[in-house]
Amino acid sequence: MNDTEKLVLIDGIFSHGDAKEILLNIFSSKINFHNIKNWSSEERYGKEDEIAKKRVPALKGEMQKLQEILLLAKASNKKLIVRSEINITLTDDL
Repeated sequence: MNDTEKLVLIDGIFSHGDAKEILLNIFSSKINFHNIKNWSSEERYGKEDEIAKKRVPALKGEMQKLQEILLLAKASNKKLIVRSEINITLTDDL
């Protein structure tokens, strides 16, 4: 493995509906992940997961921006070019 590996998650041209379905599902999954992580931390340790508590509002803000972009695309009858990659680097840091 190289120092950093790049994985292509999304790379294409999408209609408003397809982009909405794909991207909202990704954001919803991440929000759900952090909500569950926070709930688990509260149940197990009696305290909130600070990272999860910060990420949920940040992701919801990004989701709102996405909704605005999707509305603009729909109103102007445009397609969306969406590219997303995941960069993975191994580290000893915690």
